[in-house]
Amino acid sequence: MHSVNANGASIPALGLGTWTLKGQECTELVSRALSIGYRHVDTARAYGNEDSVGEGLRASGIARDELFVTTKVWWTEIAPGDLERSAEASLKDLGLDQVDLLLIHWPNPRIPLESSIKALNAVRRMGLTRHIGVANFPTSLLAEAISLSEAPLVCNQVEYHPYLDQSKMLRMCRESGLALVSYCPLFRGGGLFEEKAVQDAAARHGKTPGQIVLRWHVQQQGVSAIPRTSRAERLAENIAVFDFALSDAEMAAISALTSQNKRICDYDFSPEWDAA
Repeated sequence: MHSVNANGASIPALGLGTWTLKGQECTELVSRALSIGYRHVDTARAYGNEDSVGEGLRASGIARDELFVTTKVWWTEIAPGDLERSAEASLKDLGLDQVDLLLIHWPNPRIPLESSIKALNAVRRMGLTRHIGVANFPTSLLAEAISLSEAPLVCNQVEYHPYLDQSKMLRMCRESGLALVSYCPLFRGGGLFEEKAVQDAAARHGKTPGQIVLRWHVQQQGVSAIPRTSRAERLAENIAVFDFALSDAEMAAISALTSQNKRICDYDFSPEWDAA
């Protein structure tokens, strides 16, 4: 599995997102994914599935030191004390002594960022996580978080796909040594797989449109993608993107789709927290 190196962390370039997955379905998908080569599993306290993810990790039989597990602290729990308790609860449900990456899931304008970043660093010093980072932080807030953190942040997890221009964020992450971890990398709601740039590349390479879009992600410097699927047969398709390469022209044609600037998740915080 290819990896993205980010401020001391080695993050697998492709992972399994588990948002909306629950119970036995979640456990079986996690275990199946790991059995066919996935090593990066992403969950969150807010998903309500950390116990099922943990069962899947154990059922896979894969050694812990071969796995990269990410979880996230919900935005209402990022005050000092609350953040530590959330991290400890996540570990209990996951059945782990430590996660590889702990993220602040969303910023919270009602909790001072400095205190949240201090708490995040405290959790790292406690040994509850190997690495720390953030999610859904716009560039201005990310710059502030980086400057406030004692330990280096290793990623910003944000929505990213060919319909959404994240060039400003990607440039900042690269300059700061962070990975950009893209959620919803395949978009949702239709249309993307029918785009001519995607269809033409799929025909040339003998790949599915989804594989073309995921290849577009992992072929970019510093990008890791975490597609979610509820279909076991899709797991093998999604990970089979490391045996071919898109040409510069194909990459450019797919990147040009970002001019549509379609977003799935809305940012519900103050207007100055522009996600661009």
